[in-house]
Amino acid sequence: MRNVLTILLLLSTLMLSGCGYNTIQANDEEVTAKWSEVINQYQRRADLVPNLVNVVKGYASHEKEVLEAVTEARSKVGSIQATPDLVKDEQAFAKFQAAQGQLTSALSRLLVVSENYPNLKADASFRDLQAQLEGTENRVTVARDRYITAVKEYNVNVRTFPNNLTAMMFGYKTKPSFTVGNEKAISVAPKVEFGK
Repeated sequence: MRNVLTILLLLSTLMLSGCGYNTIQANDEEVTAKWSEVINQYQRRADLVPNLVNVVKGYASHEKEVLEAVTEARSKVGSIQATPDLVKDEQAFAKFQAAQGQLTSALSRLLVVSENYPNLKADASFRDLQAQLEGTENRVTVARDRYITAVKEYNVNVRTFPNNLTAMMFGYKTKPSFTVGNEKAISVAPKVEFGK
């Protein structure tokens, strides 16, 4: 009887070691850590926005529409609770991604408008904020890339056999990743026309 119990214990240990539970846990923690990095970088960007808007306001106050678009986009980003659970809800994740895309677009328009104001471009505060924003955008890109890689590893792990059985048993599902906002638009080659 004791030998049978020892053999059953040994077999169950071997089966559990191959079930992938620990790997799923490690991958899930990696996704959470990378998501935190993404949030930190997006928060850094959002924190720069009010200062940037205030500097531009001083030089380009009649660009009210652009300034309001940036402020509104910043507000939408701030209204979304970016918690670790956000990556478990595809719809919430899509809203988060859309809000960040709107802020990116509004900031781009703001920087384009600033080109029309030489005094603004020469302002040291504006140049400093612009450099910080560019650096932050690069950090966002790196953080998103790391997150995408972590999600890929996690999703592959919970979808492959035999780990998928363990994932189903414990309720682990695939996590959403960042996507291109307008896939149809980027799939069409741009038209280049030279003057006739």
